[in-house]
Amino acid sequence: MKVVLVGSGNVATHVGLALKTAGISVTQVWSKQYEHAKVLAAQVSANAIADLSELDQTADFCIIAIKDDAISGIVQELIGFKGIVLHTSGAVSLAVFEGLLEDFGVLYPLQTFSKTREVDFSTIPICIEANHQSTLEQINRLAIKLSKQVVAVSSDRRKILHLAAVFACNFTNHLYALSSDLLKNHDLEFDLIRPLILETAAKVQHASPSDVQTGPAIRNDEQTIKKHEELLLKQPQLLNIYQILSESIKKTKK
Repeated sequence: MKVVLVGSGNVATHVGLALKTAGISVTQVWSKQYEHAKVLAAQVSANAIADLSELDQTADFCIIAIKDDAISGIVQELIGFKGIVLHTSGAVSLAVFEGLLEDFGVLYPLQTFSKTREVDFSTIPICIEANHQSTLEQINRLAIKLSKQVVAVSSDRRKILHLAAVFACNFTNHLYALSSDLLKNHDLEFDLIRPLILETAAKVQHASPSDVQTGPAIRNDEQTIKKHEELLLKQPQLLNIYQILSESIKKTKK
């Protein structure tokens, strides 16, 4: 089994390393930034290419792991590729390939990635989709070499998964950043709330998030909420976020 990687960012890096770990040959890496392609190619024992016209036509798969907005343009450059072309996006429909390629699909690893942090790819859910059942079966054979949890998910359902992931991961991390700034502005260390973050994450591994909700909003502790709002009067953006989330929590109270 041979794979060509299109992309050199966070997702491409972790997919490439997972392929190598699984014993799957990554023959080429292409990136808009050739120097970046060379870095990832060295990591996965592949050749870096500067032009997609050099694509290895003997590869079984071409995996596109780039930003969503650039996928459709890259697909146009892959017309004629003989293997299966996949993208790794949670939000881009399978329809991006239709009318352009014969065999195509999706290999979406549902995880947040950073180049500087190792992950156990075998624990990451991989959502797959394809234009034909036979193609889906081939993608599944690839995916099960990378992860213990592979599930077929349609484009519509995958978009919901991606949206939920934005709430659970991206928005949550932004709230960490706001919390960090708030602490820093008052000469307090973010380290003081790291144990709180870990415990909150640990709870939802075994319980429904709504069942373990704590804080002044779920208790209808209006005096505390008022004090918090007063502290944020000079930061209207934070005050707005605080009020919106507090009202949302109150509405979900059982």
